[in-house]
Amino acid sequence: METTNRLTAISLFSGAGGMDIGVQQAGFDILACCELDKHCCETLRENIKRESRNTIVYEGDIKDFTPQQMLDDLHIHSGYVDLLFGGPPCQAFSQIGKQQSMLDERGELLFQMVRYAEVIQPKAIMIEQVKGLLIAKDLSGKRGGVFEQLIKELERLDYVPKWRVMLAAEYGVAQMRERVLIVATKKPNGFQFPDPTNSKPSGVINMFGLPPYKTVGEVLAGLGEPVMKSDNSIVPDDSHYDVTPRRDRERIHGVPEGKNLSSQTHLPKEQIGGLTKKDTTKFLRLDRNKPSNTLRGGEIFYHPIEDRYLTPREYMRIHGYPDNYVLRGPIRGRTGAVRDLDQHRQIGNSVPPPLAKAVAIKIKEIIICQKSTNC
Repeated sequence: METTNRLTAISLFSGAGGMDIGVQQAGFDILACCELDKHCCETLRENIKRESRNTIVYEGDIKDFTPQQMLDDLHIHSGYVDLLFGGPPCQAFSQIGKQQSMLDERGELLFQMVRYAEVIQPKAIMIEQVKGLLIAKDLSGKRGGVFEQLIKELERLDYVPKWRVMLAAEYGVAQMRERVLIVATKKPNGFQFPDPTNSKPSGVINMFGLPPYKTVGEVLAGLGEPVMKSDNSIVPDDSHYDVTPRRDRERIHGVPEGKNLSSQTHLPKEQIGGLTKKDTTKFLRLDRNKPSNTLRGGEIFYHPIEDRYLTPREYMRIHGYPDNYVLRGPIRGRTGAVRDLDQHRQIGNSVPPPLAKAVAIKIKEIIICQKSTNC
């Protein structure tokens, strides 16, 4: 494979490519991606083609591939790759899920990062996960045991791991999304996580002079009206497509900006339906003057002032995706379990590109420093 002056990377659990975008923007060339979901793979391939990149997409279960196979296909050797990164499925560790940890087969996928790192021997590793990983129980029932095991495995490979819970809103994303980022580099380790670029709004200018968090209204500005779903409508390439069912339009009507339907006890009982006070993210209308709640793969949030779901493109704006990035796959109008990821879920499951970029830039700095032997 031809080399460039840029650093190189391999992406695992690539999803729709949110983490990949940020890593590329930081100055890395992504040599290969690995992803199970077919719609995400269509998304990855389409954007690779549009950007005229030579990235290989491995579609399938990561356990069915081998890191040596990747090295052979790329015509590179162990130690060549600068960064191995990925966000393994988080459902096993999520605090809103069943929290089955290593009893859930998805929990075991976290350690595929170690399996690939052992052979590829990248100069750095970046892993994104939900905060629940920090307290997830191992098979013996030890609280925090899974995270402890992961750190020990990285140290066994002679990496020095560091970690931090990071809030996406502090890095230019219009979303109150918290995730743990783990970065492991070879010795000597001078890696430091990036300082925030945005801060919580207050009545006075903050002491560091940082701009306030980006808001939903700010990032949605200028999009215009979405294409409405009809029997003969064609999904636009920008995914600004409205699939809200009539009944859901009726149910969200009258819910104020920034509120959820279950809290509006003055509305008719048939409109509230079976919702309870615990259903704070169902039928939730976002607030234009605040960052969004964490976008997830389940419920679709509603527009601040219109009686409709947010479109996939609006989700992308809130998540920090560039407007020239496109999605492939269906746009479904309802919540519930699905086998393959629709466009809303592709975004909700991904890493916000600006957050990935901020961390990847700091990784790039330490790699360049080590290569120059100045560290």
